[in-house]
Amino acid sequence: MSPALERGIVVLGAGPAGATVALGLRRLGHAVTVVGVPRAFDAIEGVSDRVLAGLRGVGIEAALAAIEAPSPRRATWAGVSTSLNSERLVDRAAFDRLLWQELQDHGIECIAARVLRWVPGNEGHGLQIQRPGDTQAQTLRARFVVEARGRLAPHAAQGVRRGPETVALLWRGQGAPGGEAGSAVESLPEGWAWTARLPGGAIALQLTVDPAAVDLPPRAQLGAYIRQRLSTVACARPFLDVPANEVHALARTSGAVLAPEVCGEHWLRVGDAAMAADPLSGNGIFQSLSSALQAPMVIHTLLNHPADAPHARRFHRERVHGLFDRFARIGRDFYAQELRWADEPFWASRLAWPDTVPAHAAAGDAAPRIEERPVVDRDRIRLAEVVVTADQPLGIWHIDGLQLAPLWRAVQAAPGREAEVMAQMPGVAPERAQALLRWMRAQGWL
Repeated sequence: MSPALERGIVVLGAGPAGATVALGLRRLGHAVTVVGVPRAFDAIEGVSDRVLAGLRGVGIEAALAAIEAPSPRRATWAGVSTSLNSERLVDRAAFDRLLWQELQDHGIECIAARVLRWVPGNEGHGLQIQRPGDTQAQTLRARFVVEARGRLAPHAAQGVRRGPETVALLWRGQGAPGGEAGSAVESLPEGWAWTARLPGGAIALQLTVDPAAVDLPPRAQLGAYIRQRLSTVACARPFLDVPANEVHALARTSGAVLAPEVCGEHWLRVGDAAMAADPLSGNGIFQSLSSALQAPMVIHTLLNHPADAPHARRFHRERVHGLFDRFARIGRDFYAQELRWADEPFWASRLAWPDTVPAHAAAGDAAPRIEERPVVDRDRIRLAEVVVTADQPLGIWHIDGLQLAPLWRAVQAAPGREAEVMAQMPGVAPERAQALLRWMRAQGWL
């Protein structure tokens, strides 16, 4: 075996979540090594403009060339067809190749290799990796490890929280060039279908089902099975002009899953490796970015500000768990709109999971309260007073650049004299004071 390679921070996985963390750590002055392999399946995904904004915000530009301009998105759900939305389609294989090169252009070391074994330790981590074409593994030692290998990242044997068992049957081929680019979603008795066509003619079909409720064929027959099943689905028929010998098919798990632990003293999980939502509740890249954008500050705090390390771990844990619950409830509400097949196994298991708590609490449902909670303060996590509300359970620290807790405390102490009190707050101009009061009233606080 080759001599061990010594590294500081190692990110496992080079998708959007791993790249986001690596670039953020690089900006904070950390040496970062990314270990990853190309995707096993050439998928097409849909993203929104907020995903583009998030990627640009962390410094990703070149890889955005793989993301297409907005194209129509049609939906047939609960017997109603609409075409009010659009989404940007992305060829993930092309996107990931560009992202891998862009990481290197930013000065980040990238090692193309599979991780065979990870042995955590308080004094460092031992990683056995194998590069393509090598017959022997190599040992990589790291001070800190970021797990960003998506749904395929190993979990502990106990404590994983899962939603209803779900499998996505994926069908990918190359259709005739030209034709309208776009995507469509349609509900079915046994699940739902998503279809997409890129401007160059590449086609993707996805059939999402409960594996216990359908008889899935052997892998060699999977492509024919998907094609036959979707041949009767209205949204899929325009995409079925691909010769059978050009079709590639794959089945992969796609249910909601939350890792039992997402943060330790010397490691962190991000993206789908930390929590993965049902794909119906939103696009995957957005969900991955949601837990990865603030991870660099969490890691920076763990490494350089040990007194605040417990707050950093709490910050990451609360946000990952909060994202999981929010996306799970959004997915539940989408499923609940489709009542035609409520008794079918796929739909019956999803109408009440994970709970009956509203996905979006209404402003004013409960009186705001002031608590000390961890917040992002420039490049680190620390405790600060925040205002906790029903619709913002993790708290609001700043509004328009002003710390909210002192303002809310002052207003609460002077009922009926709110405008006078706000006008006397140091550093708050009169027009800003009035705007903040209007905002508080709009939230139902006053």
